[in-house]
Amino acid sequence: MENQKKSAARPTLDGITLETIVTQLSVSLGWEAMAAAVPIRCFSHDPSVKSSLKFLRRTPWARAKVEQLYLQQ
Repeated sequence: MENQKKSAARPTLDGITLETIVTQLSVSLGWEAMAAAVPIRCFSHDPSVKSSLKFLRRTPWARAKVEQLYLQQ
C-alpha cells in the first residue's frame, strides 16, 4: 500500500517517448540551457533531435539525466 502512494505522488514517464522529451525540452528550454544542465556534446555542438536521440539511446546515464530534467519541468 505504501509503495502505491509513493509512485502515485511521483510523476512518471509512462507513455512518453524519448523523442517527445527531447523535442519538448528543446522548445521550452533551448539547446544551450539543455547543454548547461546535461553537458553532452550532442546538445552543445550542432544540436538536433536526431543526433540527440542517437546518443541518448546508446548512453543510459545521459538518458537518465535528460529524463530527470524533463520531470523537473
